[in-house]
Amino acid sequence: MIPPYGYIAVEGLIGAGKTTLAKRLAAEWGAETVLEEFADNPFLPRFYEDPARHAFSLELSFLAQRYHQLKRVGERSLFHPATVADYSIGKSLVFASVTLPPDEHALFRDLYTIMYGGLPKPELLVYLHLPMHTVRGRIRSRGRSYEQQISAEYLEQLQERYLDHLRKIDGVRVLVVDLEEHDLLKDPQAYQRFLQLVALERKPGHYVEHL
Repeated sequence: MIPPYGYIAVEGLIGAGKTTLAKRLAAEWGAETVLEEFADNPFLPRFYEDPARHAFSLELSFLAQRYHQLKRVGERSLFHPATVADYSIGKSLVFASVTLPPDEHALFRDLYTIMYGGLPKPELLVYLHLPMHTVRGRIRSRGRSYEQQISAEYLEQLQERYLDHLRKIDGVRVLVVDLEEHDLLKDPQAYQRFLQLVALERKPGHYVEHL
C-alpha cells in the first residue's frame, strides 16, 4: 500500500530505528531514500568527548550536509513514486537548541533560516516515540563506542525539544507514533498497524497514535 504522500520523513531519537525503517518502507513502496550520512562525520566522536568545544562545528557540518541532501528532494526521479528520508529539515534546530549556548544558537537559527527557507517540507513527518529505557537499551546494543557516553539527561532534553518542535510546526502533517514496547522490525502486527497509520489521508496538523 503506497501512502498518499510523495515525501515522508521519519524522525526519532538515537536508536529509534529510523534508518532501517526508512529503507524498509522505501523497498516496499519502490521509493527513493534520503539517508543521513553521519558515520564519516569527524566531529561526532569529538562532540561526545567534549560537547562544549565541538557542538557548533558539529551542528554546522550537519546543517550543510542536510542542506545538500534535501535540496535534491524536489528533483525526485520520475521512476520513484515517493521519497522516504530518515530525518527532517527541523532536526538541525532541535539538536542545536540542546547543544548550543544562546549566542551560538541565535547565529545558527539565522543560518538555518537562510539556507532552509526554500527547501521542500515533508508531506508527512513521522516521529517514532519510545520510552527512555528502550532508547538507552538500543544505544547500548548498537555498540558504537562514542554513543555509550550519551547521558540520560541529554536524551531526555532531546525528546522534550523534539515533541515541542513537532507541536509548533505549521502546514505539515505530523504523526507521533507511540511505539511503547513494540519493535517494528520484529513485530509483524505492529508493523502492519504502523503502515495503516501512515497510509491514512490526513490534513496538515498534529496527530498522536498508539500501536
